[in-house]
Amino acid sequence: MKRVGPLLRRILVPVLSVLTALLLGGVVIILTDFDNLQKIGTDPLGTLGGAVQGVLNAYGAMLAGAFGDPNRIITALQTGNAADIARAIRPLTETLVSTTPLIFVGLAVSISFRAGMFNIGGDGQLMIGALAATASAIALNGVIPAWLILIATIAIATLAGAAWGFVPGFLKARTGAHEVITTIMLNYIASLFVFFILTTSPALRAAGSTTPVSKQLSSIVDVPNLINLPTIRLDFGFVVALLMAVAVSWLLFRTTKGFELRAAGFSSTAARYAGMSAGGSMMLAMSLSGGLAGMAGGFLVIGTVGQLSLDLSGGIGFNAIALALLAGLRPSGVVVSALLFGALTQGGKRMGIDTGIPFDLLLFIMALVIMFVAAPGLIRSIWRVRVAKPAPEIAQVSSESAGTV
Repeated sequence: MKRVGPLLRRILVPVLSVLTALLLGGVVIILTDFDNLQKIGTDPLGTLGGAVQGVLNAYGAMLAGAFGDPNRIITALQTGNAADIARAIRPLTETLVSTTPLIFVGLAVSISFRAGMFNIGGDGQLMIGALAATASAIALNGVIPAWLILIATIAIATLAGAAWGFVPGFLKARTGAHEVITTIMLNYIASLFVFFILTTSPALRAAGSTTPVSKQLSSIVDVPNLINLPTIRLDFGFVVALLMAVAVSWLLFRTTKGFELRAAGFSSTAARYAGMSAGGSMMLAMSLSGGLAGMAGGFLVIGTVGQLSLDLSGGIGFNAIALALLAGLRPSGVVVSALLFGALTQGGKRMGIDTGIPFDLLLFIMALVIMFVAAPGLIRSIWRVRVAKPAPEIAQVSSESAGTV
């Protein structure tokens, strides 16, 4: 029970941030429902009821699009028909498909942030990992068995992403170059490099394609699906993402090296005086961060997508920054936050189809979540949340320490 209180206090502000964003999103839905608002002069109560019903319908459609209809799932399971089961659970599995790369890159951002490094280059590291996986899969086709190609491509993608992440870490440690600038610039370099390779390499580019895309990789290597049902795309990449969350949590909070990374993030000067290598921690953190992002690219290009294209990342790197902050940079929180973002993305599509509400409104809600997470003081003021006071003995020790200084 002692752990429940601190846990609830830690998640209170993020939960209230999401709730506030949804409430404001509901207000925007009401204000943009012009057909309903036209009746406010003649039937104000009916207009109010219709507005509230419109919000409930919109968010209901979002939930159904993200997790499916429970009644439909139960009915499909009772019939035992594979096609019916697949249609019923597809919304949930597609949410998990969207969640998988967000977990990888969210963990990548969390590691770098914990070490005091701002990794804005998740997209570039993901694309380099995807390019490495594509090239290695095509090069190894027919040379080794498919299951070995799968292992090799993911390993090579991870190493390529790690190497791409090492560059800004090295520049920061050795020259003081700010990692925000270098990672953003490396995003552009990665994108243009992938474009160059896809447009100049006949071995990688799909024959006859008018756009720069690679050959289909599913005939060479594919990540096995978790559920063997038609139209279900959820593969074992999701399981690996969860295992990576466990591994990152163990590294950060259960190992000496993880302590050094976090110490360097608190104060590189203090870490250096304690005998730790602050520069080494920077390079290690960025390499691990890039490796996780590269692994995400590998699983995308040989798994759910099956083909390298210029828009493969889809801005995952920037969304991962928001969800990592929402998670408080904790691996377990990253998984939950990634599921939230995946559900919003997948559910927003159903919301637009069923209610006609534009997808841009969903982006607006996600932007509100980011804004409120970045302003915890504002959320505490809105909801009158008090900041927990330190225990008396801690306060006494702090005052005594201040007095000795």
